[in-house]
Amino acid sequence: MKRSEINRAIKEMQHMIEKVGFSLPPFCAFTPQEWQTKNHEYDEIRDNMLGWDVTDYGKGDFDKIGFSLITLRNGNMKNKKYTKTYAEKLLYLKESQYAPMHFHWQKMEDIINRGGGNVLIRVYNSTPEGQFDKVNPVKVNCDGREFFVEPGSQVRLTPGESITVYPYMYHDFEVEKGTGPVLLGEVSMCNDDTNDNRFYEALGRFPKIEEDEAPYRLLCNEYPPAT
Repeated sequence: MKRSEINRAIKEMQHMIEKVGFSLPPFCAFTPQEWQTKNHEYDEIRDNMLGWDVTDYGKGDFDKIGFSLITLRNGNMKNKKYTKTYAEKLLYLKESQYAPMHFHWQKMEDIINRGGGNVLIRVYNSTPEGQFDKVNPVKVNCDGREFFVEPGSQVRLTPGESITVYPYMYHDFEVEKGTGPVLLGEVSMCNDDTNDNRFYEALGRFPKIEEDEAPYRLLCNEYPPAT
């Protein structure tokens, strides 16, 4: 991805967050220059990859495959210094964008429509071999309601609605056409994007960046070490 594309994506997500009325923690506004002055008191942000995250999954077509997100809080299963057992994210998808099919081995999460359009989440159970289970119905929990859908069904979430995604439950995201961009929340167990994503098709998680302009904000994997 070009840095200009990442900068534009962050600013678009900021606009959506302001429109919905969600307030971000102060570190989301730190400039690259300010990060150069941040000492060890901000190690939790560095170590647990809090902050801005923009991905095209290595496909080079962000407007079709990819989205923007912010990790607001997170624990760390590999570092006993951090005892939080939970994480929280915001995700932003435009109508044209798609987040590819994947599951998590460890993480259970609730995906919440915080505002904007409607999001469609396709679900499958995984077979022991990591393939789609196209036979058995998928148990779905949405805001206290439990029901079953056929494999490959899309669950629609309108603003305020949520779905629980269990380990080994394949899921993807797209915005329902004609409803506009959507801001999603994610409340989950600890998040480990390096080791706990099983994509159905081989994909990259973080983009390779072409530096065509200065960064507006640093991504969560770009922070300089403490001064």
